[in-house]
Amino acid sequence: MNRWRWVGVLALVAAVAVGVTAYGREEGEPRPVWKGLEGDKPFWQEMTTETTQTMKVQGMEVVQRQNQTFIVQWTPKGKGDKGGQKVEYKIVAVKMDIQIGGNNIAYNSMAKEQPPQNPLTDFFKTLVGSSFTLTVATDEKDGTRVTDVEGLEEFVKKLSQANEQLKPLLQKILDKEAIKQMSNPTFAAYPKSDAEYKTGTWESKITLSMGPIGTYETKYVYKKDSKDPNKVAVTADMTYSPPKASDTAAANLPFIIKGGDLKADNATGTITFDPKTGNIASSEMKMDVKGTLKIEIAGMETSVDLNQTQKSTLVTKYEDPLKK
Repeated sequence: MNRWRWVGVLALVAAVAVGVTAYGREEGEPRPVWKGLEGDKPFWQEMTTETTQTMKVQGMEVVQRQNQTFIVQWTPKGKGDKGGQKVEYKIVAVKMDIQIGGNNIAYNSMAKEQPPQNPLTDFFKTLVGSSFTLTVATDEKDGTRVTDVEGLEEFVKKLSQANEQLKPLLQKILDKEAIKQMSNPTFAAYPKSDAEYKTGTWESKITLSMGPIGTYETKYVYKKDSKDPNKVAVTADMTYSPPKASDTAAANLPFIIKGGDLKADNATGTITFDPKTGNIASSEMKMDVKGTLKIEIAGMETSVDLNQTQKSTLVTKYEDPLKK
């Protein structure tokens, strides 16, 4: 059952990693301008990720297919005490379908009839209704980014209720800095200045430290569409570094990642802006990840060849999707 609990954590990380970004375009402005938190009305984002993963371990091939959908509500909360704008991030619905090793686990918080309980569905159930607050700020030097996160302690405490053993891991991968880094890649999709936008191409580099999971170094390159000013093409180059021994020792995981060589290939996507609302209208990202992990389980070290294909989409909505 430890594996199912771990998959649940990855689902949470995927949801938060999508983040929130909004853009707008006023008459005469030469570049996209973020306006998503102006006003006091909430908006919703539906994020779907389809993943197919093939793992080869000691000559055995294991195929996992996972479809996950998160619906999150963003509610503006006014100005922050030290500047920026506050917004409540709340997970209002979760839908998950996992197929691995001949087993199938499904959960849909919007369904009238729920499947039999297990550690993974218990974790998903705890996710629904969980929230924390972000402070988002913009300046000419750093552009738009998350500068503060509030309510993480309660967030982690609630998620740990499904399994207290997860708490050390959640505290490692869901600290303030991790949430900032997981949110900021999409914010970087719009340029910091008019001069940067006029070049037609801009980039950002993100270092995401996930404690006992390892560190991901990602370089994003954005290129404006020459025919549609409301579209931006995205490419990404990701490399992975294994965790430090001190991080793995404190996480209390059923396995330890001893080494790894993972890289992203064919990572491409598109972001479409909505100039009328000042929000991102939709986005799509595809990524292939290949490489090898060295994992220790119960004192025995083994190599895992990983081949993963992932497609993520996001759509912004202005009516509560749960009322339909």
